[in-house]
Formats: sequence, C-alpha cells, structure tokens
Amino acid sequence: MKHLWSVALVTTIATSLSAQERTVDNCGEPLVFDSTPERLVVHDMNMTDMAFALGLQDKIVGLTGITGWYKTSPEFDALRGDIPELAPKYPTVENLVAAEPDLFFAGWYYGMKPGGDVTPDTLAPFGIKTMILTESCVHLDKNRPEATMDLLFDDVLRLGTVMDVEDKAAALVSGWQDELAAIEARTADMVKPRVFLLDGPADAPFTAGKFAIPDAMIAAAGGENVTHDMDTSWGRTSWETVAAANPEFLVLLDYQTGNGAADTFKFLQDHPVMSLTDAVKNQRWIGLRYEELTPGPANINAISKMAKAMHPSLD
Repeated sequence: MKHLWSVALVTTIATSLSAQERTVDNCGEPLVFDSTPERLVVHDMNMTDMAFALGLQDKIVGLTGITGWYKTSPEFDALRGDIPELAPKYPTVENLVAAEPDLFFAGWYYGMKPGGDVTPDTLAPFGIKTMILTESCVHLDKNRPEATMDLLFDDVLRLGTVMDVEDKAAALVSGWQDELAAIEARTADMVKPRVFLLDGPADAPFTAGKFAIPDAMIAAAGGENVTHDMDTSWGRTSWETVAAANPEFLVLLDYQTGNGAADTFKFLQDHPVMSLTDAVKNQRWIGLRYEELTPGPANINAISKMAKAMHPSLD
C-alpha cells in the first residue's frame, strides 16, 4: 500500500510539473520554461506597457531603458509604482545579474545589441532566460515575414503564456483585434494617402521599413508607407528618395522635448526638398510618442488617431 501511494504521489507531482512547463517561439528557436518566472526585468516603455497590461507588476523586479530617453506619463508612473529602474538606458550584465531575474524581456536594439555585452548567450550562464521582442528578430534573421499587427499580438500572447496569464492575454488581443477590424472596415473604401514616418530631424532620415510595426500600423489606419520597400525594420534612407515619393501625410515621432513633433515639422518646412512635398505644403501630420510606434498596447489607440488624422471624414 505504501508503495502504491508513493507511485501515485510521484505521478501526481510529475503531471503537475509537466503542466507547468511551457514553450514559446523566440526568433525561431524554442524558449522553454519549467515553471512560471517569479522575477522579471523588462526593457523599454513598449515592452513594459505589455507587462503592465497583463498585470505583472508583482513579478517585475526592475525596468531598464526608460528615463534615459523618454518622458513618462502620469498613467505609466502610477502603474509602475515603486518598481526600480536598473539602468536609464542600455543595461549591463552586472545591472541584470544583481536583480537576480529569471527572465529578461528585451529585443535587438531594444536593450541588446548583436555581439554586445548583453545578449541571451551572455545572460544564460547566470540562469537568466531572454524573451526577444519579435519585431527585432530581423536584425539576426533576414528571412522574416513583413510586419503585421501580429508582432504585437503574438508577443503579448507569448508573455501571457510564459507568465501563466494566458486568459488575460487572449482577452486583450481579442479586444484589440475587434478595434482594428472596426477601423479597417471604416477606411476600406477610402483613398489611401502616401505616408512617411520620421524619427526626428537628421542629415539622413531614420524611418520604418517593411519589418517595423509602424508599416503595419499605417496600413491598418488606411495609408501606404512610402518606405515600405526598405528591407529592414528601422533604418535610414535619403531625403531625395522620400521627397520623390511625395508623401501626403506625415507621422512624426514625438520625444516630448522642446516643442516635440512641431519642431520636427518646422525642420521639414525649412528643408530644401521636403518642403516641396504635399504633406508639408498642406501641413498634414500627426505626432505620436515612442511607445505608440514600437510594439506595445499603445499601438491600437495610435492607429485610431492616425486613421482620423489621415481621413478627416471619420470624425
């Protein structure tokens, strides 16, 4: 009887442990967890917003890459509470190891650089697993599909699976999909303006190509990204190339310093070739924050704002 009881207990424990194991895709490689991570570090505002949307604050032991670049909103600060920031910009291995996390949620050029000090390989010896932002996978694997809003949806679902909040993640994604379907239905028969996204004044424009989520966002809002053919996520092109495409609408990344996106638009008004484009001449633009233009929950409302600004008849 004692032997039978022991077998039953072992079987029950093994079944329980097996049920806790979960695997998610990580840039084409399996990322396996034997149990739910208890200590999470998140990089950047967009990924932090994902974690906050899933109610993971009690598991987050640190954030990185927030205050070194961005102004936070009162809403973000309220959700963050007393969660510490381990590094204002890119973290070091020492920053992360000191927090003793089970999981680091980051991406290539979102807290990590290929060949840099902080990578999944350099963190693994310390028992830290890394979940990589899907949009950023293209930096190491050019054989990726063009951007769609699944970049957001899949990352939230992956994080929900890993952190054992699958139902909450699924409900969030379902609601976002319904919102997007409603926007796309209203813009389906409208003329699609040519749209150019600009990440601030520069000698060569930094913008979004076919693998960056703004490409999908512009399409969802009823526009066409004039730099869609760029074979990258975020990258540089030339002012002459952009001006030749003659954008009719501008999306300007607003870092909320100085006069924000208005300063960027003034730069374009003074630019020798961009000043001749329809978008600049007609003053058709919208400013959106960093977290609205990188994969995260703020994307959905940003698409709505873009759609209304591109298509005034929607108001």
